Amino acid sequence: MVLPSDFALPALPYLAALALGGVVAVVLLYRRRPPVTERTVAALAPWMAAGGTLYALYQAGAAPEPLAPLFSAPAVYVSVGVLAGGVWAGVADRDGSTWSLTGAAGPLAASGSVLLAAALVAAALAETPDTMGTSAAGSAVILAASIAATAVAWVLLSRTAEVSATGAVGVLAVFGHTLDGISTAVGYDLLGFGEQTPLSRIILEAGAALPPDIGGGWLFALVKIALGGAIVVLFESYVREAPAEGYLVLGLVAAVGFGPGFHNLVLFALL
Repeated sequence: MVLPSDFALPALPYLAALALGGVVAVVLLYRRRPPVTERTVAALAPWMAAGGTLYALYQAGAAPEPLAPLFSAPAVYVSVGVLAGGVWAGVADRDGSTWSLTGAAGPLAASGSVLLAAALVAAALAETPDTMGTSAAGSAVILAASIAATAVAWVLLSRTAEVSATGAVGVLAVFGHTLDGISTAVGYDLLGFGEQTPLSRIILEAGAALPPDIGGGWLFALVKIALGGAIVVLFESYVREAPAEGYLVLGLVAAVGFGPGFHNLVLFALL
């Protein structure tokens, strides 16, 4: 199995707590059967961003003790997943087709936003050894560029393929992988950051063989944008035939891009 270079398990007490929390969350979700809709899956976006932010805090040495091991990789995915799963199970009896706070998606998004806000405040207040005054602005530029690139990619997809059934989750998938691609390219080419995932490193190293004026990271960005779009196109029929399952799996695909992409933004602002 190909794993990121910093993949490490926390100490046994933390592992036991995560395992117990994971089992409880899965049992609650299985028994309660909360609504799995376009809106409830899209409402997980703040949770994805929160996970990326907490991991960035851990990498920067700014995560509060004794919670820090819960924010390492891969523990942070379980930590955030347990919390999100608990909230989702708690709104199982609500309507999943509305963003209202009386429905399921509203509270799910709101609670994730609270966690994200708390993590961002912790990042803003963190004392790191080499804080750069313009790095937060740089992250904002990367975010704006990713939003613009996503808009262009989505318009092109909509005109050349049928993707309407994927809805907000499809947009999130394209945006997540676009953000990951562009932020990784900027970090690799301009900020001197390396890449932890071996497969991504291969693409970046292939890009390094391109002319110097182009830079090694932009090939990775293009591959990620194309990958996000291709996945959404492939998932169109899946979502139409089995909406609950299709949205859930597509949401997982979105998380694989959006979580790491948002992590990059926060890490660039911290270091």
